[in-house]
Amino acid sequence: VQLQASGGGLVQTGGSLRLSCAASARTFSNNGMGWFRRAPGKEREFVAAISWNGGVTSYAESVKGRFTISRDNAKNTTYLQMNSLKTVDTAVYYCAASRYAVGSSQPGHYTTWGQGTLVTVSS
Repeated sequence: VQLQASGGGLVQTGGSLRLSCAASARTFSNNGMGWFRRAPGKEREFVAAISWNGGVTSYAESVKGRFTISRDNAKNTTYLQMNSLKTVDTAVYYCAASRYAVGSSQPGHYTTWGQGTLVTVSS
């Protein structure tokens, strides 16, 4: 396993969670990283992305202002801080490493995917 996502769980509406994506076997410090999610019965959708050095970030409109993506290349880990969670945020969250130095919203740009971590937001 090259990418291991963790930090998911059950939280109430308005709560917070921080997801982590730890890389093993190789470093992704030169790669853009992204978070995607798949809600029950829905297609996978883009959540957030970050460039190789953390200088450029992008977010889906639905999470902008609530979620923050960051990375620590020394720890080979990417994070997704999720605040003000809503029931519509319930999904399996996946981290991925891009073939490019910048992250993007396009799943096809990502070559390595983690196994996913489940986030459940209850009302």
